[in-house]
Amino acid sequence: MSKKLTKTKSWNSLEKHYKKISNVHLKSMFEEDKKRGKNLVLKDLGIYFDYSKQRITNKTLNLLLGLAKERGVEAKRDAMFSGKKINVTEDRAVLHTALRAPRGSKIIVDGKNVVPGVHRVLKKMTTFSNQIRTGKWKGYTGKSIKNIVNIGIGGSDLGPVMAFEALKFYCDRSLTFRFVSNVDGSDFAEAVEGLDAAETLFIVASKTFTTLETMTNAETAKKWSLSHLKNDKAVAKHFVALSTNKEKVTAFGIDATNMFGFWDWVGGRYSMTASIGLSLMIAIGSKNYHEMLDGFHQMDEHFRTAPLGKNIPVIMGLLGVWNNNFLKAETQAVFPYDKYLHRFPAYLQQLTMESNGKQVTLDGKNVSYETGPIYWGESGTNGQHSFYQLIHQGTKIIPADFIGFKESLNNLPPHQDYLIANMIAQGEALAFGKTEKEVKAEGTDSELAPHKVFNGNRPSSTFFLDKVSPANLGKLVAMYEHSVFVQGAIWDINPFDQMGVELGKKLAQNIIPELQDKNAAIKHDSSTNALIKFYRS
Repeated sequence: MSKKLTKTKSWNSLEKHYKKISNVHLKSMFEEDKKRGKNLVLKDLGIYFDYSKQRITNKTLNLLLGLAKERGVEAKRDAMFSGKKINVTEDRAVLHTALRAPRGSKIIVDGKNVVPGVHRVLKKMTTFSNQIRTGKWKGYTGKSIKNIVNIGIGGSDLGPVMAFEALKFYCDRSLTFRFVSNVDGSDFAEAVEGLDAAETLFIVASKTFTTLETMTNAETAKKWSLSHLKNDKAVAKHFVALSTNKEKVTAFGIDATNMFGFWDWVGGRYSMTASIGLSLMIAIGSKNYHEMLDGFHQMDEHFRTAPLGKNIPVIMGLLGVWNNNFLKAETQAVFPYDKYLHRFPAYLQQLTMESNGKQVTLDGKNVSYETGPIYWGESGTNGQHSFYQLIHQGTKIIPADFIGFKESLNNLPPHQDYLIANMIAQGEALAFGKTEKEVKAEGTDSELAPHKVFNGNRPSSTFFLDKVSPANLGKLVAMYEHSVFVQGAIWDINPFDQMGVELGKKLAQNIIPELQDKNAAIKHDSSTNALIKFYRS
């Protein structure tokens, strides 16, 4: 049992330190250290990580690194990579890193090296995706597959759709890809609009093959497909499964040879590099897919081996703890300045909030401090014309991550220069602001001047990479995965279960028959009863 976080020596030192610097403005920090913009930077793996605009000093950083050491971040990291069952509530190893480990690596779980199994699935995925891409895989009527519809939810949807959008530049444009996740029938109806069933393949992603939303959509997909193809045998040629439940997969009508498995040591939100990535491999091809896996692995190795003070995910995680627990920032914004990454903030919402939105420690004790912040964001420059007003002049502290690329995949001068100029300017404005004196010096009258004041002192980090690529996407995702791990280790919580999603789903199972049968007895609270009656009426 680890010592209570708020009782540790390093935490108390940070609290005392915060009181001393809480009112120090970023402007003063930069004036006192002329090399701050160069010193508080990490460069590795082609990533330029500037955290100089965070509200920290060198002492803050050293105290945070001391906290990481006292909380055993290194030992916990090593336990994860070695295959120990660190997901204590579910008694499971946590080995999404094994999904991108090179062939020949050795990672033991329950006495067995799991890496060969990973590569067997990757080989099977490669063979299948090549058959689809070359037209060798034929549908029931003999036509080649032209449309791929991925059916999943949570990690079985957010990962594939985010990565597909991010890497659309590398996709085979002769193929159509659509994604269905919501149990709302409109999601499915729009996904199949205009598609030829004879040329459509459905990828059903559900580990247990029992997930309500996914299986409801899968059954609807089967009805839609058979309404056009008129023979139950067509299912085997137009459906494949990403699952571990062979019995239910075959009962559905899918050939067991077209089931792509994965393992209980892969959490849903960490599964985009498992077989869950099949739709992406079909879209971008196996070569690009393996380049993405290599990007993941590069960041995994950086996190595993780099010293804490030179470790990108470690510094990110510690800054998150500082902002969340000392600056009392309740949210974290992520602003990718590349349209291809427009779904990246949504992906991070599940990764971060499902992981660290926890109220008890590993030993089941209520936490006495804030854990996971709310993640949100939008691609630049769109966000600048909606919510940046709140970030700049609102009353809340909202730390921001800016993610930019030196090159555009679509070189249309002067677009990229304008885009990146805006990104850099936003970080500068958030940090330094504009005083009333500066506003008046520009000719603004005294009455209007207060409305144009920017207080500044708003923390942000900036990440630069060369361009959007499969490898760089892998690095970015793994970077955030491991920063989440660091924060969970500090807070002494389990980032790898998600029991908070269960209660509402279980209650829904009770309500479904009450909605469908108008004569069914209703035994809930007065509000729930009234809502059910209103719907039934």
